[in-house]
Amino acid sequence: MKLITRHKYLDEIRPFIGKGVIKVLTGLRRVGKTTLMLQLAELIRQEDVKSQIIFINKELNEFNHLKTSDDLYRFVKTKISKQTKPYLFVDEVQEIDHFELALRQLFAEGIDLYITGSNARLLSGDLATHLSGRYIEFNIHSLSYNEFLEFHGLGDNNDALNKYMRYGGMPYLVHLPMNDEIIYGYLRSIYNTIILKDIVSRYNIRDVDFLDRLTEYLSDYLGNYVSSKKISDFLKNQRVTLSVNTVMNYLKYLAASFFISKAQRLDIIGKRRFEINDKYYFEDLGLKHALLPQSAEQTGSVFENLVYHQLKYENHEVFIGKYHDREIDFVARKEGVTRYIQVAYLLADEKAKEREFGNLLQIRDNFEKIVVSADEFTSGHKGIRHIHIRNFLSGKY
Repeated sequence: MKLITRHKYLDEIRPFIGKGVIKVLTGLRRVGKTTLMLQLAELIRQEDVKSQIIFINKELNEFNHLKTSDDLYRFVKTKISKQTKPYLFVDEVQEIDHFELALRQLFAEGIDLYITGSNARLLSGDLATHLSGRYIEFNIHSLSYNEFLEFHGLGDNNDALNKYMRYGGMPYLVHLPMNDEIIYGYLRSIYNTIILKDIVSRYNIRDVDFLDRLTEYLSDYLGNYVSSKKISDFLKNQRVTLSVNTVMNYLKYLAASFFISKAQRLDIIGKRRFEINDKYYFEDLGLKHALLPQSAEQTGSVFENLVYHQLKYENHEVFIGKYHDREIDFVARKEGVTRYIQVAYLLADEKAKEREFGNLLQIRDNFEKIVVSADEFTSGHKGIRHIHIRNFLSGKY
């Protein structure tokens, strides 16, 4: 099977090859972390003639015996050959109990370490305690729009954009026909794996039915403010009783598995982050649509999800902005630069233009302000740039 290179991540990781930090690749299951590690391993083989690659994939049965940190340490030590430079790759390292203890010892012995994990809490707790300051994280996302075009051999046009919106960017889709039944069947199998392995088993969830209802609720209310209390009240109307704390925990579990991502609200004036009424976006729209098919009414919210995903792919810190009584769709920060971004499907009339441009015009600072939409003819207004959605997703802004 041909492995398509994701140059962005290889370029980001390459400067740290052979350096004294553990390389940690985090992200949703099936998002391409294993393939990326295989490509890193091949790059190292080509550039270091003394390299010895030790590759452990915890999703393969041959590594089932590696259950604890002691198992991992002893296995690696038996594999190391003399007169070589060992490079250790461990895929889905969270499947090994107290893995951080083995990593600390192997790191101290000079082994160059690369690990992946499908849980955001990989870098908290014991790992942060035992390996503080000795690792660097690379968050791997589903395909960007540009990557989707490259993987599928498509040109940049509205038909390709619609496919990207509809099917999302899970890399394995390149091997499947563009057929709803086949693709959504595959995506539902990924969803079931995430739910069962990364949430139900890890957190000892008993009410799996509610977890399914919660993901459907988030899909249905995409782009709307979400609070645990709102969800709890909604469930009460359906004669399902769950505490606010339980709902909050389930949301945290979904976010920890990278299935969804939380965007907090930010007071643009006071720079204060609000603790309630966040928005949640899906890491992959194909997974969202496998749960709840795309509807015309949700197009604006889907556009928001696309823009949010692109900003996160570009390593921005992203918030929902609040400026007095106005809402700014996204406040994006990266390397000291801030951008304010409004997203709309179409600016069909003057009222829509006033709403999107008017919100940004209220902000009295000199940071860049952008409106993103699918209008074929875009024109700025009073210093605010108007960018077509395809150009924004292509990084042309």
